Amino acid sequence: MNSRVQGNRSRQPKSSLTARAEPLAGAAQGGDKNARRNGRTLAHASIFALLVYIGGAGLTSLAQLLIARLVGTTSYGIYAYTMAWTTVLGYLSTLGFNVSLLRFVPAYSAVGRMDLARGVIIFALWRSLIVASVAGLVGALLVLIFSHHVDRELETSLLLGMAGVPLITAYAIGATLVRAFGGVISALLPERIVRDGLLLTLVGLAALAGSWTLDASLVMMAAVTSSAVTAGLAFSTAIRLCPPTLRRQPASYAARQWWAAAPPIMLLAGLDVFISRTGVMLLGWTGDVRNAGIFAIGLNVAMLVGLSRIAISTMFSPTAADLHARSDLDGLRHLFSRASVLCFASAIGLAVPLLVIVEPLLQFFGDDFVAAAPITRILILGYVFASLMGPQQNLLTMTGHEWAAATTMIAGALTNILGGAIGVVLYGPIGAALGITLALVVWHSAMALYIYRRLNILPGLVFAALALQRDAQEWTRAALKKV
Repeated sequence: MNSRVQGNRSRQPKSSLTARAEPLAGAAQGGDKNARRNGRTLAHASIFALLVYIGGAGLTSLAQLLIARLVGTTSYGIYAYTMAWTTVLGYLSTLGFNVSLLRFVPAYSAVGRMDLARGVIIFALWRSLIVASVAGLVGALLVLIFSHHVDRELETSLLLGMAGVPLITAYAIGATLVRAFGGVISALLPERIVRDGLLLTLVGLAALAGSWTLDASLVMMAAVTSSAVTAGLAFSTAIRLCPPTLRRQPASYAARQWWAAAPPIMLLAGLDVFISRTGVMLLGWTGDVRNAGIFAIGLNVAMLVGLSRIAISTMFSPTAADLHARSDLDGLRHLFSRASVLCFASAIGLAVPLLVIVEPLLQFFGDDFVAAAPITRILILGYVFASLMGPQQNLLTMTGHEWAAATTMIAGALTNILGGAIGVVLYGPIGAALGITLALVVWHSAMALYIYRRLNILPGLVFAALALQRDAQEWTRAALKKV
């Protein structure tokens, strides 16, 4: 009989969604100590991750500044519109494995099932890259079929963007593997530093050479090149960090289990990208590429506020998956409370100065981009609200509630499309910003309600405050005993 089939039958995981370890002896006595240690680890690691995100965001802003100043609002709008479609398709093509690998690999490792860990990695790589290649080819075919409706610059940019779809999928999966193997900072460096740093370098060299036409097509060519280098670096790092036991282990497959988890997480991955870029896509779809460029600049600045939540979620997910696999609910609650505090405090620390300096900051992009100031302020408020609620999406995903997370995000996405479309018609790019902010409020409020009802956890600062109050009471009782 085929060894893969034998592996499937004889070595199935203990549960339908993730392998679960038996509770450790003495877990009740050591739970608080483990929670505090996990909280400190999360805080320290999140600081380093946040520094990398901020450095990458600085490079991204610098790259966007250079591109906007060199190509102008119209060409920048075409570039932003193309990248929005390319990024959405790229992350949808991951089939959700850019998230679920962070759950499956640590869970299987926790119970010594390295055969299943190897199997899910191979399974994820082949399926996602095939889907991404097909998506890119179909997208390119559609661009060619409808090319008579668009100008040459937009057509060329879109074709280059479709070529970049498999590359975005590749470096997303590669970075996830690096994180699953423990190289969190190493996973952030390629996407956050190398990709935009190389893009900045290539566009700068083209401008200095003076022999290239500086338009959206040239920028997309540079973006595809930098994405290819990023994907190669991510996979080479994953190979270097891969545990020896995983390399030597024959693969076992639980395809039905992995496919069952794929649809909701795929929706999460795609809709997360789609929600933030709906404004650019709606404005570009209507042909208003100039305002699409203005909106994109405001969005890039506002998304700086969300960096803290992304960085902390990056550190939160593997630890949360491990705690859930070990049935350590108390440790998971403490970890989530500390993550919520870190998310909100970091977001406020970034939002306040940005609200003050937003207009002079946008002035550097050119006089036309100052119009993005009110857009930026509206979007900043939306990202602050999302940070206030903590890493809710990661909590749901890492605890087996993928469909709940996907359902709430669908509600947010529908709100975003409807509100954004009405807003674009009535108020242009400012209306698109209002639509995104409304979507963030609906989405995160729905997740908070579900988490409270199903997991009995008060999300955001409410639960964090109660957890900190309980810790303070325990510390006080311990201090009184010593006296």
